[in-house]
Amino acid sequence: MEKTSFWKAGHTPTLFAAFFYFDLSFMVWVLLGPLAVQISKDLGLSAAQKGLMVATPLLAGALLRIVMGVLVDHLKPKKAGIVGQIIVMLGLLWAWQGSLNNYQDMLVLGSLLGMAGAAFAVALPLASRWYPPEHQGTALGIAGAGNSGTVFAALFAPTLALMFGWKNVFGLCLIPLGIAFLVYITMAKDAPSAPPPKSLPEYLHVLKDKDAWWFMFFYSVTFGGFSGLASSLTIYFNGQYQVPPVIAGYMTAGCVFAGSLVRPLGGRLADRIGGIKTLSIMYICAAAALFVASTGMQSKTSAMIVFVIAMLALGTGNGAVFQLVPQRFRKEIGVMTGLVGMAGGIGGFYLASSLGISKQMTGSYQIGLTIFASLAVIALIGLTSVKKRWRTTWGSATMTTAKI
Repeated sequence: MEKTSFWKAGHTPTLFAAFFYFDLSFMVWVLLGPLAVQISKDLGLSAAQKGLMVATPLLAGALLRIVMGVLVDHLKPKKAGIVGQIIVMLGLLWAWQGSLNNYQDMLVLGSLLGMAGAAFAVALPLASRWYPPEHQGTALGIAGAGNSGTVFAALFAPTLALMFGWKNVFGLCLIPLGIAFLVYITMAKDAPSAPPPKSLPEYLHVLKDKDAWWFMFFYSVTFGGFSGLASSLTIYFNGQYQVPPVIAGYMTAGCVFAGSLVRPLGGRLADRIGGIKTLSIMYICAAAALFVASTGMQSKTSAMIVFVIAMLALGTGNGAVFQLVPQRFRKEIGVMTGLVGMAGGIGGFYLASSLGISKQMTGSYQIGLTIFASLAVIALIGLTSVKKRWRTTWGSATMTTAKI
């Protein structure tokens, strides 16, 4: 397909609004990661507590994606997004004006920030419903490039914390979020072809389909790896190489930017050569990079290069997964986005928390990284086992014009 045909196929203002909303929501979602070094110093947190603190928004976001997926189908994406954004802004206001004096307060805040991570379950259906099957990878890749918001958190949060104090960073975040809210209200529009709302049994019915579980597992590895590393790399570079928090934030931003940049390219590549082939290649690259990272390289520069490679693979894989999901679950895209997104958040929670536990118990991050690299290998084996069935049933030429 030519580029011009894509831009004529859907609704560009909605696509931009979905991306912008998703982008700034993700900035807030992983905010505790780049701030973790300063927060843990003030509150006296252990390595395991730091890991769980930065992982809590990931788990909360995962669970809330189911709630937002239901709201998307019942209220339509635009209204669901408005509700989510208001809750996030109120949570940031509380964090800014309230008293965050202990570990428990930070876990409560992490739970509130989880609503920002649930933006995934709104932004993707909002964009997806405007585009035909042959453009799903590109459309969802662009909307999903809101992952890049994690770059802003890593890039600016540590510096702002040094300048104004880490609590004031939450108040400063209200400025860009307010702008995104106005853009969203003005530009976002629900697609006219939205499916009718489903009852609770119908939502549960999709879990009877084994393909739903496969997609959840595949995304738990690609997006789980991306979000888990985005939340943990500042802590990793600081703890492993004694890099100052601001510089560690810059290094993390470089890694995260790589993974965010390629998500739309991953969707585009999947549209061209097929999501299965794209995802298979990416699992191989991600597993190899994470295994190398687990060896604990002597140089922080070589470690950053390896993590950039891992993030490139994981980011491309994120785009590839969501080229496939709408082909298989077109009518259930709202609930499937919530379920698959939930699995991705759980994967991120596992990786971030396991790295902290691994560091506290063994003095290194090796075990946590090795296990997650192994999950990428298992995902590759699983994908290989289902690809023939997928290509000859719902992915056959008689069923869709998209490449599977």
